[in-house]
Amino acid sequence: MRHALLITAAATLLGACQPQAPDGSPAQPPADAPAAPVAAAELPDAFQGDLDAHGTEPFWSVKVREAQIEFSTPDANIAFPNRGGRVEGGQVVWESTEGARPIKVTLSEQAGCSDGMSDLTYPLAAEVALGGTTYKGCAVKTSEKPREGR
Repeated sequence: MRHALLITAAATLLGACQPQAPDGSPAQPPADAPAAPVAAAELPDAFQGDLDAHGTEPFWSVKVREAQIEFSTPDANIAFPNRGGRVEGGQVVWESTEGARPIKVTLSEQAGCSDGMSDLTYPLAAEVALGGTTYKGCAVKTSEKPREGR
């Protein structure tokens, strides 16, 4: 009897941890909650695979790979676990943390994005928020990088 009461109490407490709808089913997240990350294959084609982003003044780059996101400047290189991207209003967002440092990489389709330093153009615009600083630039699938003279 005592074990049955303990099991019932434990089940009740665990059930209380999950928000529930009036019918007892799990509640839907609030409308303003960020979308959950999706599998890479579920992202729009332009955002699938290895992606490289970069910008100038200051020079920075980001590599989005299956397992990690790597942020680099001439003075630093920080790797973050890649927890997957999520689609938000036509953009794809990756968020992660390493220690106390959060990073947010936002890519959106923007044909003709210019890096401001060359005549090359890129199909994606990039915005990276890291440590209170926002970096803006361009991005492309690694396999589709434009080259000078083409």
